[in-house]
Amino acid sequence: MRMARRDFLGSILAAAAGAAAKPVRVAMLGAQHSHAADKLRVLSGSADYDVAGVCEPDPAARQPLSGVRSIGEAELLGDKSTELVVVECHPWEAIAWGRKVIAAGKHLHLEKPPGDKMEPFRELLEEARQKKLLVQLGYVLRFNLGIQSALEAARRGELGEVFQLRAAMHTDIAPNRRAELARYPGGMMFELGGHLIDRVVDLLGRPRQVRSWLRHDSGLPDKLADNCLAVLEYDRCLAVISSAARQAGASQHRYLEILGTDGSILVQPLEPGVKVRITTRKGGTSEGGAIPPVPRFVGDFADLARAIRAGQPLKYSYEHELLVQETLLRACS
Repeated sequence: MRMARRDFLGSILAAAAGAAAKPVRVAMLGAQHSHAADKLRVLSGSADYDVAGVCEPDPAARQPLSGVRSIGEAELLGDKSTELVVVECHPWEAIAWGRKVIAAGKHLHLEKPPGDKMEPFRELLEEARQKKLLVQLGYVLRFNLGIQSALEAARRGELGEVFQLRAAMHTDIAPNRRAELARYPGGMMFELGGHLIDRVVDLLGRPRQVRSWLRHDSGLPDKLADNCLAVLEYDRCLAVISSAARQAGASQHRYLEILGTDGSILVQPLEPGVKVRITTRKGGTSEGGAIPPVPRFVGDFADLARAIRAGQPLKYSYEHELLVQETLLRACS
């Protein structure tokens, strides 16, 4: 596993270095999402990218991005030199804003989840496919080195037959954000569960059945599903995913664990300070070694720059994005 992590980190750093002399010109459409500032920081600090500006009319949302040029939507979409647009909007705006980007002939990084319907997202991806444009979703754990090493070990058969995967991604959400998330029946499963579902289907594929418990267990006077559990059933494996809204110190308790007949791997916390614990029948339990600190989105945008420059597919295909959305919506119903 140590070699796998080193190789994986090397691939990210090689992609980040870039072979092309000219960086990819990128702009951001919207800044309402909580990930916007972090993504802009990664893009601005990368030699792979030249940031054209940010289009966000709301001064309050723009305030954390005040060091970047403000541009209008018409300028952003009409600038032929801009190859990529990063859309950082609310989920209910995602498809409409994403389609503007695809219609303008630009590659798209779209914040997750891409709405709460299947067909509009399928249509967006089909339009992008026909125009040979890339679409990448903003699920934050795709290039997490600890999770990547755990999935690779499972694929190599080091755990034997995988019979269960367990994962939790809780938070301690501010009361003023609850109304926004209560717009969706899935509540916290819709908000955070998708990050974990994305990793489950990458390893196990499409579940044959999805069962969920979307409970409102707080005493607060709203309809937010704030204590959620989903079970994804496979022929010989169960994946159990938990997402809740009111856990103190939640970030240190987030985890992903893969259980197999010959061993198990626990990644906890998921970030920051990722730790991996490995247990095997023969070797007992040991720590998996230090995980290099790679910030969120570095791997995502390195992969996107590589694919744009090389005219090649992304690591995660259109089909993968569709499967994640399909499975998330099944877990939120």
